Amino acid sequence: MPGDSVKVAVRVRPFNQREKNAGSSCIISMSGDSTTIKNPENGSTKMFAFDYSYWSHDSFQENGEGVFTPRSGSTKYTDQRRVFQDLGQGVLDNAWQGYNAALFAYGQTGSGKSYSMIGYGPNKGIVPITCEELFKAIETNKDSQKQLQVSFSMLEIYNEKVKDLLVKSKQATEGLKIRQNPQAGFYVDGLRNVPVRNYKEIEKLMEQGTVNRTTASTNMNATSSRSHMVITIRFNQVIRNAGGESNTRSSDINLVDLAGSERADSTGATGDRLKEGSAINQSLSTLGNVISALADIAGGKKNVLVPYRNSVLTKLLQTALGGNSRTIMIAALSPADINYDETLSTLRYADRAKKIQNKAVVNESPTDRLIRELKEENARLMAALGKGGGKADDSEELQRLLRENERRMADMDKTWEQKLEEARREWERGHGGVDHEEEQAEWRRLPYFTNVNEDTQLSGVIKHCLRVGETTFGKSSTATYIIRGLGIQEQHAIIKNSGSKVTMEPVKGAKIYVNGIKLKAKQELCHLSRIKFGSSCLFLYVGQVSERKANDEKEYDYDYFMAELAEHRGVAIDLQTPKINESMENLKSYVLFQEFMDLLPQISEANAISLELNKGVKFEAEIKTPASHDALQHGGKEVIIQVTNEKTKKVWIWSKEKFLHRKDLMEELYCRYMDGESLPMGRDTDPFWDPVEDIFLGSCHIMLQSLSYCVEIDEHFTLHNYHGKEEAVMRVKIFPLNDKGEYLGDESIVEPRELLGKPFNFEISIPECMGVRWCSEDRSRGVYCKFTIISKEPVKSQTVWGKGYCDFGLKHRVREKKVTQEFINYLQTHSLVVELWGSQGGPYQSTLNEEDQIHQTFNGSNGHAQSDDVFSQLKNKDLEIEHLTKDLDAMKKDNFNLKKKLDKQQTQIDMKKQRRASTTDVGLDADLAQALRLFFKDVKTVQGQISEIKEYAKMSQHGSSDNGNIKKALGKQEQKLHEVESKLSGCVDSLKESVANTLRKAKR
Repeated sequence: MPGDSVKVAVRVRPFNQREKNAGSSCIISMSGDSTTIKNPENGSTKMFAFDYSYWSHDSFQENGEGVFTPRSGSTKYTDQRRVFQDLGQGVLDNAWQGYNAALFAYGQTGSGKSYSMIGYGPNKGIVPITCEELFKAIETNKDSQKQLQVSFSMLEIYNEKVKDLLVKSKQATEGLKIRQNPQAGFYVDGLRNVPVRNYKEIEKLMEQGTVNRTTASTNMNATSSRSHMVITIRFNQVIRNAGGESNTRSSDINLVDLAGSERADSTGATGDRLKEGSAINQSLSTLGNVISALADIAGGKKNVLVPYRNSVLTKLLQTALGGNSRTIMIAALSPADINYDETLSTLRYADRAKKIQNKAVVNESPTDRLIRELKEENARLMAALGKGGGKADDSEELQRLLRENERRMADMDKTWEQKLEEARREWERGHGGVDHEEEQAEWRRLPYFTNVNEDTQLSGVIKHCLRVGETTFGKSSTATYIIRGLGIQEQHAIIKNSGSKVTMEPVKGAKIYVNGIKLKAKQELCHLSRIKFGSSCLFLYVGQVSERKANDEKEYDYDYFMAELAEHRGVAIDLQTPKINESMENLKSYVLFQEFMDLLPQISEANAISLELNKGVKFEAEIKTPASHDALQHGGKEVIIQVTNEKTKKVWIWSKEKFLHRKDLMEELYCRYMDGESLPMGRDTDPFWDPVEDIFLGSCHIMLQSLSYCVEIDEHFTLHNYHGKEEAVMRVKIFPLNDKGEYLGDESIVEPRELLGKPFNFEISIPECMGVRWCSEDRSRGVYCKFTIISKEPVKSQTVWGKGYCDFGLKHRVREKKVTQEFINYLQTHSLVVELWGSQGGPYQSTLNEEDQIHQTFNGSNGHAQSDDVFSQLKNKDLEIEHLTKDLDAMKKDNFNLKKKLDKQQTQIDMKKQRRASTTDVGLDADLAQALRLFFKDVKTVQGQISEIKEYAKMSQHGSSDNGNIKKALGKQEQKLHEVESKLSGCVDSLKESVANTLRKAKR
């Protein structure tokens, strides 16, 4: 691998099931080492050049062993072996030469990172093939003076905490510490570095690490999409010369599977009062900043600070990025149009990374010199400790460094054989001497639960066998199988296996879903039943051996679970989930459905955290329709989150981005709670709290077309919320006015073109709103209405508190000095959108005080210590009762007035019905028919006159009598035209008067 620049490869995978269901089209194309992405909306393209562009989207086949290979006659498809030859072989070559090497995979969740790095089944990825090839080369070594040593470590970074995945026992809650060595750089203090003698041992260690990682993810949904995994293979070549001195050439091979890139920019949501990002996303966002800074340096920019120290991940990758390493990055791409934004972001990220320059050197030094240098450093540390007089922290650090050096010296004194023997004994202690094949034997003959994870790599790792008799699940130490996580009770489920059938029963209060439906009583489980415990523990039930078929579990992946849960909630119906190969609009609807579905587990977890922390806050996903606010009734849908404090009845609406940001902070808070830390008491850092805000309740659309004819509008309109449900009924009046500001009568009907160039005035009046559910549910709430007309400032009414019937009395006049065609077009195409908004908190402050008390109670206030304030609390209650009494009196008065108005309207309706039933009056339809009959009769006369003019003109052309007097002929023609014009104007005026009379009659 010539040069030290970071090598970058991109690889596009096949469509997954979700993308196939959406009828997705491929937006990626490759030619040589260049990759092109096409914007699905406008067809524009962007091209990127990389060191390697791998096409793995199609043109492949599966051979008898289950390995994907290029289809016969095709050279387009890139298989796993080709990726290793281009990338992994270079890593191995560097290791043999004594260079540090790093390979890390980047891309959104589900883009194929893990497939390239680890692989699935027989399609092994770069990591296992690299390990295999390394040991193949070691086995060919016949040089007795050269000893080849391989050790293996595996760690995970989540929430800025490092966990050793090779340690089965419980680890410190704060995680392993990151230390810095002046020569070696950053390292993980206390990380197990296990000596291995062959590839089979590495396989066992990787499997153990994966099980530990899966267990942790089940406990707190710290899935691979949220955590980073780093595998380090340390390869030492110890060579002895003829004089008996040894020389050590060492190489660290870092293989990094990064978290999903969709959260790379999640350092805070726009408009959120909590600006700081969660530690959960800190490493990924910092990695982006480091790559950008290194790209700037490579471009010649001066005085650029590279923020390695800002996260755990970037500290550990410092040598891989801009340091002593030869580094490869593989960017995994989704081919689907529905993932365009994320795929483009990944390509840009990779394009920046290829500019980074590293400074790799061979790591080779005499072993004796290493020992001598450690002894000299120990002497310096002992001298520094002997002087004393320093700070206590400095003294502790010196002692720690001394212990670390002594450990390294002791490690060097051990032979490689001793280290291998210690590793073997350690493994047997941890696994009780049970062979791996024996562990597998039980689930091959018994029904069992197997875990399902968002990351396919972590699915099917855990298997809980259901022996004959009773098996219990829960977080109690007495449960048969201990499962921890949000919403899991001490005893959660009881499973009974009779030998022929298996039943499951929820313990009282336990939340369990079977095939998307909540389990309420004992139920028999069928083969391949989908189980959800609590908020995030997903299991697939695999039945008796006789029920199983080859690969019958494959269909039931994480996406299947989520889709099933969503559909049982009616989400698919609400969003009108499209079928395959439908229009772009339906494709957008499908994307929205997937977005909604992806949020469901997040919302479930947020609700579970709220419950465990006693916050009393409930989260619900909703679909917002922008057409509710748009005068042209355009706009697509988007997912929003409704947040309700069930203690104070306050409601907030959060964007998806704000919710995800807050969810990260909630997880961080929950982790601290589980670790026994004291939680912050103030609202300023509470992710569950926000200041009260106004909430959109509903809207109605009033078409303005009739206003262009100077016809007034006076009707009751129903206001609907985002779900299409009725929120209230509002009366809206729109009257055209004359120049003096007086109402025009029905005689004012005109053609729109007659308004051109003239002034035009009208008034919008909203006198009342009835049946307001928002206020009926809580009398401390208020409502107001607002609208915008002709892109001017919004017009807002007064806020009416605690009443189901609201007397707004809102009037707003619009003056157009000179009517233009644009103004007429606006009236004929737009509608007036009147929105109803809800206010919270009420005109009284007692509700806010109550919220303060609730917040303080959770954060540790001693309620018993305030027992002497009972009298004060009773006074507050009396005050509330007084306010409620006043509200009740006001409601009675409103109800009485409303009843009077309804009675009056009913009387008017009855009178209209009587008039229509009368035989002496002509019906409205008859009046209009008569007016139109007269109009067409008059128009027929006009048509006859026009025919006479045509005939006269014809006679003038062919006859001889009038040919000599053209002036006389033109005079007669002009006279006839005047008569036609007069008659036509009379017809139109007569029709206008008839229509106006009909309208007046309709209003009586």
